[in-house]
Formats: sequence, structure tokens, C-alpha cells
Amino acid sequence: MIREESQKKRTVKSESAGYDLVVVGGGLSGVCCAITAARKGLKVVLVQDRPVLGGNSSSEVRLWILGATSHMGNNNRWAREGGVVDEILLENMQRNPEGNPVIFDTVLLDKIYQEPNIKLLLNTAVYDLEKSDADEISSVKCFCSQNSTEYILTANLFCDASGDGILGFLAGAAFRMGAENKDEFGEKFAPDQEYGELLGHSIYFYSKDTGKPVKYIAPSFALADITKIPRFKSFNAKEFGCKLWWLEYGGRMDTVHESENIKQELWKVVYGVWNYIKNSGEFPEAETMTLEWVGSIPGKRESRRFEGDYMLNQQDIVSQHLHEDAIGYGGWSIDLHPADGVFSNKPGCNQWHSKGIYQIPYRCLYSRNIKNLFLTGRIISASHVAFASSRVMATGAYLGQAVGMAAFIAKKNKLQPKALNEKGIMKSLQLELMKSGQHIPGMILTDAEDLVQSANITASTEMQLDEIPFDFMKHLDISAGQMIPLQAGKIPSFTFSLESSEETTLQVELRISGKSGNFSPDELLEIQQIPVNKGPQVLITGFGAKLNENAYVYLCFRKNPAVKLGFSNTRITGVLSVFNSVNKAVSNFGSQKPTEDIGVDEFEFWCPQRRPEGHNIALKIDPPLNPFLAEQIKNGIGRPVSEPNAWVSSISDQNPKIYLKWADQTSISRIELCFDTDYDHPMESVLMTHPERTMPFCIRNYTITDGNGNLLFVKKDNYQSLNIIELKETVLTDELTLQFEHPSAEIPAALFAIRCYS
Repeated sequence: MIREESQKKRTVKSESAGYDLVVVGGGLSGVCCAITAARKGLKVVLVQDRPVLGGNSSSEVRLWILGATSHMGNNNRWAREGGVVDEILLENMQRNPEGNPVIFDTVLLDKIYQEPNIKLLLNTAVYDLEKSDADEISSVKCFCSQNSTEYILTANLFCDASGDGILGFLAGAAFRMGAENKDEFGEKFAPDQEYGELLGHSIYFYSKDTGKPVKYIAPSFALADITKIPRFKSFNAKEFGCKLWWLEYGGRMDTVHESENIKQELWKVVYGVWNYIKNSGEFPEAETMTLEWVGSIPGKRESRRFEGDYMLNQQDIVSQHLHEDAIGYGGWSIDLHPADGVFSNKPGCNQWHSKGIYQIPYRCLYSRNIKNLFLTGRIISASHVAFASSRVMATGAYLGQAVGMAAFIAKKNKLQPKALNEKGIMKSLQLELMKSGQHIPGMILTDAEDLVQSANITASTEMQLDEIPFDFMKHLDISAGQMIPLQAGKIPSFTFSLESSEETTLQVELRISGKSGNFSPDELLEIQQIPVNKGPQVLITGFGAKLNENAYVYLCFRKNPAVKLGFSNTRITGVLSVFNSVNKAVSNFGSQKPTEDIGVDEFEFWCPQRRPEGHNIALKIDPPLNPFLAEQIKNGIGRPVSEPNAWVSSISDQNPKIYLKWADQTSISRIELCFDTDYDHPMESVLMTHPERTMPFCIRNYTITDGNGNLLFVKKDNYQSLNIIELKETVLTDELTLQFEHPSAEIPAALFAIRCYS
């Protein structure tokens, strides 16, 4: 029993603790930051003011995670973010391909609970801080409403991943809110006052068919006249969740301090919409449906943006500027929304894509005037226009990983964030990020400690790409293209099968990206008009063009309804079909054609189809190609770029193997393997369902033996991109043999990289 006499005043329970890194904000960027730092040995506390992790991806908001892949609706091939966010998405695919947001909550919690170096504080809000100097934070004060406890957290390094930037705001960090004018950064897409300066909030709802009639009586505050929403005719009974992203409001208001008012207005809209669906008589299919869930907090897009030593801008995205301190990339469109949201007469969004992914510099990830404050997520140093692209969650998570690794490098070298810009230190940061699975466009992992670099590498077989075997015909209702990795020099001939219902002409084009490393086939090398007879036939191309460097070429077959083209069930790492199709969800209408000069490019979209579609076009290639040599596993690029960057075995090889041979006995204690988990698949975390739990290119089962045949490691049922193997005992050997199983009968074993360390 506890009994206390009356007192004049009491104080809440208070706990103080010291850490290497305090991360404020448990959204996806904060989660990835905390995990990255903790795995490198830092003592981390993760402070989240909500009961669950994930921010806008959590069950409280239920927005799918997206980044550079953009629903597979742009030309950014193999662009899914790597590292920790990739690990999380692959785990979610394994546990939750149905896209249940509650299950995704547990995936994130599980990842945090597995890290002994992380202290997690849920339902805990930062409200104050102390500073050791005008430009340095010494501690933050937080309060947990659920256990009535104050936490005083001290550290040398702090990271603001809070979305609204509460830590940076309290610390006095320089920030902006609203849109810059066109002149400040020379951004032609900067919005005017009519369009508005801020993106608003969204609240989603889920519906469910009960199988019996359900009556709905709207609350008194529900919007009575749904026609006040210009797009009211767009509502239907089938869409729910984040497909209703355009239920947006609040961009004319203070999206920090008036957030609750915005939420109340959005509740009026949501319940008014449901009343319209249920009771207007326009949707008889809604008779048996009920409202299962409505968001209790809004999904917030924009508030404060903090100033670093560099501000990302529109030209960085469109022109794909290079930065010596690049630590990651973005690839979502420049996606601005009208400030009036659902009440605007303008389209719900205004998306403009670049021709490829763009680098994001480290200088955007720390405060320019608070020397121990990192920034990540949507509050990084970016203009309003650039923020429209960098704000999405997978990009924010990628930047969170970069901050977590930067915190490790900073602690190791006893430096503040800004000092990591020194050339030697920055290279260390970039190396550590790439080793952890973080692709940085234009950079190659060169690690002097990697023992594989000095090994002789051979394989039991190396696939020759001489044929993508024919299996079936498909109507050429939309233009189709096959991406083929070629080496510099003469273009080989391509033989293909088709069937036509009439005599016609088939236009075949040879295209290439005008910029190395991009996947927008914007440069036309050659066109052939091929006469086609009625009935089945086999045709051959003979192009005279030559390549100046290794690159993907696009063999494009323009749509012809009279023609059926041959396709294959065989799928191969780094070989992909694309289609000049439409994806309205990301403003892809087959091509991008700005009607005015807003500083973006005009080009066509050639995008893959989601499985079980997306078959390769059946081809014979003469002379055969050899892009899959075993030596590729040490080239330092862990995904296809200008070539596949992978070893691929022959599908006929029953026991595909890689052999690593050293001149002398070598000590090995750690082995890292990088597998193909289809970086083209966006893996939306909620709502959308996916055809597989494990990516079909991923090697599931493998063994590792030493030069004496001793079994060192066995793996079953792998589904992750990066496998890190810490051997129980250091092995002294001059040879390793890695034996793999093919993922399936129609997909050969493939590997991007092997690294070994003593």
C-alpha cells in the first residue's frame, strides 16, 4: 500500500541517462538511424511521441513506404533503397505480403527490440533542452504520458528525425517554412501564392464489407455538402486507405501549431465522404459496407525545413548534380500539392519526374548553426521544391541510415557533424555506408581490407546470354522493350518470334539512355520498319549502330494490335522488359510533356510490369553476350547500373559454385554476400498485396566450405539482400567454395558481391 500525506507540490518521477546518440522521432528515418548507429556500437536512445513506430507508415496513419521506385512508374530501374530500410521491407514481405499495417508495426518494433544498444521510449515527447553553449545541445527533456516520467537524456550527438523538427526548433537551429521564390535558387517550378506554399495533411479511412446491410448515421460535424469538394465525383466505395492520399487539407494554415485544427477539418471531410457513399444512393454496392477505421492523427507532409551547409534544390534533382559528399539518393518525382488540398480546383498533385535518381549530399543532414545536431527525414536542408521529392519515407529512411553511420564516424574520430566533410573522413563514411548496403550513385565500393580483391575468382559456370527462350505469345497492345546489357562496340543481331493477323509493318527501335547510369531511353540510335506477313514467323534485326561504352540498350517494339510477340518465362538478374505504359498514380501518361518552362525534361516512360506479368521478350542474340562473369562480384557495385554487375550461373548447372583462391593461407572471420532481391520491386508496405514473400531472384540456400572441404556455414531460406556471416572461429585457408541452389527452375543463381575480412 502507498499512502502519502498532502503536500504543497509534487514533481513527477525523473530519470537521467547518458548516451552516445539521442534520436528524436520514431518514424522510418529515426528507426533506420537508430538501428544503424546501434549496430556500429553506439549507445542510442530513440524517443517517439506516439505509441507505435513508423510515423506515416504506422497503423496510426497507414501510408505505404515509397521512394525512388515510385510504384514502378518512372524510369528509375533497380532503384529501391538498400541497407536497413531494404532489410525492413524484405522482412515485411516475408511476414506481411498482404500489407496489414498492424503487422508492419510489429516488424518495426521487432527490429528495434533486437538491438541491445537501443533504449526505446514510446509515448515520450521532447519539451525542452539544455545547451552547453549557444551552438551546442547538452541534453533534452522528455515526458512520457503513460508512465508519468520525465527523462533527461544527455549525449554528445543528437539527431532530429521528428518530422516537425521539435529538437532543432527548441535548440534555435535555423529553419524555413513555406516556399522560396523562383529567384532564390533559380527554381522555375517554385509555386505562386495561388497554388500555396505548404503541403497539407491527409487522413485515411478503411471500409469493410460485412455481408449484411449496415445503416450509417453521420455525426453532426460531418461535411453536409460533399459538392464543396471539387473532386466529389471521384469518390467510390472501392477505394480506401492511402489510395485516398488526396483527402488533403491545411496548406494555408500553420501545419505545426494548427495541426489539431487541420485534423478536425479532415474528420469533417472523411465522415462527410462516408455519409455520401452510404446514403446518397449513388453506391448501391456500399449497402453492406461499414466504416472499419479512421485515422486518429493526420499524415503530415510538410512543416519546418532546417538549414544545413547546403540546400538541395530543383536543379540538383532534374540535372542530377554530383556531390563529393554524396551519401544517398532520391528519385521520387518533384511532387507538389495545392495548399487548399481537397477543396482546390487544381489537380491533387503536380508530379514531375527526373530522368534518373539524384545524389543527396551530406551537407544537407546537419544544422548549419547547432554544431552537434543531425537532421534527417523530411526536415533536411532542402528548398520547398526539392523537398517535394526528398520528403517521401524511403528516401527519409535512407538518409536516416546515413546519419546513423555519420554518428558512428563522428564518435570514432571525436568530431562534430560538420567536420566529417573533410575528404578523408567523408570517404570513410561513404565506404561504411556502401558496405552496409547503401547504394550511392556514381560511387564504387573500394575496400582495401576486403580479401576478395586479392583472390583469384572462378565459377563452375558463367551464363552466356545467347537466348531468352520462347514460351508464349502476347498481343503487342502497348509498346514493349527489352533491356539488354551490351559491351562497347557493334550491336549484335536479335532474332524474335511473332504472329500477325494481317500483313503489316512493325516498327523496331534501338534506344539508349543519353546519360550513363540512367534508364530513360531518350536517345534513339536507329529505327527499322520490318515487313510482317500474316501468320507465325521468325524475324531478325541487324543494326549498324555502335556503342561507345558498356550500357543497357532498349530493343523497342512499337505497339501493333495485329501482332503477337514472343515472350519467355525465364527471368535473369539484370535483364528486364519495359513497356511504354501509363501509371496515373504517379502522373505517368506514357510520356512527360511540360506545357510551360518549369525546369523539367520531356521524355518517354518505359517501365516494367509487376509480377506475375513483366515477362522478358524471347530473343536469340548473336554473337552471345558475356555480362555475367564471376569477376563481377568484386567490382564494388551491388546492383545493375550500366551493366548487371552480377555473376549469374548457367541454368543447366546443377550445382553452381564460386571459388575464391588465394596465393597464401589467409585468415577469414567474416564473410558478406549480396544477393538479388529485385531492387526494382517497390515493396509498398501497406494496402497493396504482393505476389511473393521472397523475391524470385534471391538465392535461398547455400553452403560455404574451406580449402580442405570443411563446412564453414550453411544457410537455408534466405530472403535478405545482405547476409553477414561471423564465423565462430577464424579460419586459416587458401580457398573458399560457395555452393548455391538456383532460386527456381526458370531463374538461375546470381550474386552481386562477396567480401571477406580477417
